[in-house]
Formats: sequence, C-alpha cells, structure tokens
Amino acid sequence: MTQRALISEGLCQWLNGRELESKQHVAMMLLTITEDLWPHTAMVSAGEVLALTRSTIRIALWPGTVTTGNILRSGQATLVAIHEGAAHYVRLALRALPDVQDSRHPRQRFSAEVVAVREDRAKYADILSAVTIRLHNSNDVLERWRETLLELRQ
Repeated sequence: MTQRALISEGLCQWLNGRELESKQHVAMMLLTITEDLWPHTAMVSAGEVLALTRSTIRIALWPGTVTTGNILRSGQATLVAIHEGAAHYVRLALRALPDVQDSRHPRQRFSAEVVAVREDRAKYADILSAVTIRLHNSNDVLERWRETLLELRQ
C-alpha cells in the first residue's frame, strides 16, 4: 500500500475554515495547465480552500473560469501557500463535487487528494508572504466565505 502525501499540520490548521478575519489579507496561488499547455495562475483565498484532513482538501471556484475549466479537463492543480516561514507547494488530484442546491454563492466545488507536497524554506531568510490583499467590503466577503466553506463541508 502506498502512503498518501500529507500537508503539514500547521497548514492544515491554517486552512481549517475558521478565524477568517485573521486570514482575510492572504491569497494563495492555484496553478493549472491550459489546453495549449501553458501554466495558468489564479488566486484563491482562505474562504475558498478548506482542508478536511492533511490529505483531503476542498476548493470552491467561480464557475466558467479558465482555472475551473482547466481542472475539469485535467483533474490536476498545484496549490501554493506561504505559511509559517515556508512556501508550500501542494500537488492535487481533483474531482468535481455535485452542485449544492439553492446555493447563495454558486461555485464549482472540488474534492482534492494531496498527491505530493514540497516545503521550500530559505536558509538565509524567512518567507513571510506571497500575495497580500485588502478586501473592499470585508464584512460582506467574510460572510460569503463562511457560507462557501459551509457548503464545502457538505
């Protein structure tokens, strides 16, 4: 039996869907490959990525986007997150989840198995951040994130 890849306990806890206020300024990168084999980068937030376990992650994406189309076609993506002084590169094998009936914020939902993990740390420096964002209307966005994460748990 092969051992499944696991994200770090710290990254798993960080992607637990809780305490969104403290995570609202951080974005992660989700990398996919286009049909013509070019890399495609999208930003995702703590309100769109949920670690159920160290080996299973769920992701909610806007329907009809290039990223969503790439994942539906290939079933693959790499999540890049900066956390606890390291860059985390998480290869994912994804499958689409059924739509949530009467969803307030329709998303294409995916369940992702962690296939491989690499943590990159610099010996000479701490990696502090990759993408920092400022929400225009944090109350509305945080509420939407909470609702989206609840739907990802289904």
